Amino acid sequence: MNFRNIIMWGLIVLLSVGLFNLFQNPNKTQSAENKIAFSKFLEEVDAGRVIQVEIQGNNINGIMSDNSKFNTYSPNYPDLVEKLSSKNVNIIASPVEDKMPSLFGILLSWFPMLLLIGVWIFFMRQMQGGRGGAMGFGRSKAKLLTEAQGKVTFNDVAGIDEAKEEVEEIIEFLKDPKKFRRLGGKIPKGALLIGPPGTGKTLLAKAIAGEADVPFFTISGSDFVEMFVGVGASRVRDMFEQGKKHAPCIIFVDEIDAVGRSRGAGLGGGNDEREQTLNQLLVEMDGFDTNEGVILIAATNRPDVLDPALLRPGRFDRQVVVPNPDILGREAILKVHIKKISTGPDVKLRTIARGTPGFSGADLANLVNESALLAARKNKRVVTMSDIEEAKDKVMMGAERRSMVMTEEEKKLTAYHESGHAIVALNEKASDPIHKATIIPRGRALGMVMRLPEKDQLSVTREKLYSDIAVAMGGRIAEELIFGHDKVTSGASSDIDMATKMAKNMVTRYGMSKELGPLTYGENEDEVFLGRSITRQQHMSEETAKKVDSEVKKIVTSSYERAKKVLTEKIDDLHKLAKALLIYETLTGDEIQDLILKNTQPAKLSKKDEEKEDDKVSSAIDSIGLKPKPAL
Repeated sequence: MNFRNIIMWGLIVLLSVGLFNLFQNPNKTQSAENKIAFSKFLEEVDAGRVIQVEIQGNNINGIMSDNSKFNTYSPNYPDLVEKLSSKNVNIIASPVEDKMPSLFGILLSWFPMLLLIGVWIFFMRQMQGGRGGAMGFGRSKAKLLTEAQGKVTFNDVAGIDEAKEEVEEIIEFLKDPKKFRRLGGKIPKGALLIGPPGTGKTLLAKAIAGEADVPFFTISGSDFVEMFVGVGASRVRDMFEQGKKHAPCIIFVDEIDAVGRSRGAGLGGGNDEREQTLNQLLVEMDGFDTNEGVILIAATNRPDVLDPALLRPGRFDRQVVVPNPDILGREAILKVHIKKISTGPDVKLRTIARGTPGFSGADLANLVNESALLAARKNKRVVTMSDIEEAKDKVMMGAERRSMVMTEEEKKLTAYHESGHAIVALNEKASDPIHKATIIPRGRALGMVMRLPEKDQLSVTREKLYSDIAVAMGGRIAEELIFGHDKVTSGASSDIDMATKMAKNMVTRYGMSKELGPLTYGENEDEVFLGRSITRQQHMSEETAKKVDSEVKKIVTSSYERAKKVLTEKIDDLHKLAKALLIYETLTGDEIQDLILKNTQPAKLSKKDEEKEDDKVSSAIDSIGLKPKPAL
C-alpha cells in the first residue's frame, strides 16, 4: 500500500470518528441540567419566582428571579398564559420556525452515503490501476517513456545484427517520412518481434525509439483484458488516439499473445472480451480510418498461437526473428555488460562466449551480475576469470550444496556414476567435450558431468544422438559393473528419461528409424477452445504404437550395449577417474583428459593431503573388492 492510500484511509477513519462525535449531541448534558418538570414550573410560577418566559410551540424557556435559566415542555394547558399574566411574568411568544437545514446539516445527513461512494471509488481505482478514477476504465494504460527514464540506442543492443538491419528502414521512415512518400512507398504498419525469452525483443524496440528520437509508448498485452466487456476495445481506441497526438511515434505491445490469440470456436463467441479487443486492434491497425505515423511494434515468444489476421500484410507485415546469439553475438553482448563491472586482466570474453552456447542476452547479463556478486562476497576489488567460471557453473548446473551430508558409500557410488558418463563421453567421437565433472551436489543432482559443444549446433546428426544416448546410459552401466546388479540405484532416472525422449524423437519426429521410415508419428496439434490454445496429440494405431515402442527400445538398447562395451574395455580408466573424483570432488575437462590420456595428476592438493586422501580412497576401494591396475 503506497503513501497516498495510507492518507486516504486515514481521512476516512478521521471523518468516521468525527461523525460519531457529532451524533453524541454535546449539548445533551447541559440541556439535561437546566430542564425542570412542568409541575415544578407551575409551583415556581405560583411562588412568584419566575420573572420571564419564552414560549415557542410547546417548549418553554425562562428565567428565575435568581437569574437562573430553565426549560420545560408544556402539554396542552389552556390556562397557562392566564396564570402567567396573573403573576406578572414577562411573556415572549413566537411560532415554531421551519428553518431550512444549513450546508453543514446537509453534509452531515449525506455523509454516510458520501462515505460509501468514496470507498467504492477507491476500490475501483485500485482495480483499474488508479488511472482516471472510477470512470476511467476505457482509458489506455500505455506509458510514455522519456529520455529521463533512460534512452536506449543500438549501441546498447548487441548480438542481433540481422534483427537491427530489419528495423533500420522503420527508423529512417520515422526520421524522414517524406523520403518514402515521395516515391509512393508505404512503411510497414507493424513489426512483430519473435524470439525466445530473454533475447532482447523489448530492448530492441526501445532502441528503435531511441535511434529515431520519437515518442515511445509501452503497454503489455494483458493490460487490455479486463473483467468488463468492451473495456479492452476502448483502451485500444484510446491508445491509438494518444499515438495520433504524438505522431510519428512507436507503440510497443509486449506479450501480444495475451490478447492476439486465434479466434476460434468457443462458448464466448463474439461477446468474449478478448476477441472484442482483438477485433478493435485489427481495425485500428488497418481499417477504414488508417493511423498514419503510428507504428505498432509487438513482441511474443508464441507466434504459433496468434490470429492469422494479425500477421497479414497491412498489419504485422514484417516479422523480425530475434534468436539466441551465436558465439560472436555472445561476445558482443558480454562487451556491453562487462563495462558495468570492474574486471581483471585475465578475463577473456571469447573464452566465456565459447563456453556459453545457447545463452540468451538475459542469461549473459545474469552471468556477469552473478560473477560480480561472487567477487564482492569474497571482498575482491575486481572480477577475475575464476569468478566468471564459478558463476557460469552456478547458472548452468545450480548452486553447490556443500552442506548436504553424504555417506562414504553414496560418494563412491556417485563418483563411479559420473565417471561412467565421462569415460563414455571421452570414447565417443561424436560426443561434446567434457567441461566439468563433479560429485558435489548441485541443484537437485548429487553429481554432474557437464559437456559443452565446441561450436553452436544448428542441427544434430544421427551419430551425435546415438552418442548422447550412450553417454546417458554410462552412469547406470558403471553402477552395475562396479557394485553389481542388486546395488543399482534410482540415480539414473533422469538419464533414462532423457535417453528415452531422444530415442522417441528419432523415431517419431526425425525419421531416423529404418523400420518406420522418414515419417512423423503422433505430431502435436494446437486447437483453440474457449479462447485458449490446447495441445492435442494425434492418436496412432495400436500396431504403429507397438512398432514405435519397439524401435525406441532398439535404439536405447543398442546405445546401452555400446556404452557397456566402452566401460568394460576401459574399466581401469573408470577406477582411475572415480578415485580422482573422490579425492578432488571436481575436475575440469582438461584435467580429466590429462588424467586418462597422459596419466597426469591434477595439481590441486599438497603432497601431504594427497597421500592422506589417496590412502583413504584406496582403502575404501579395496574394502568393496575393487583393485584398479594402474595407480594414480
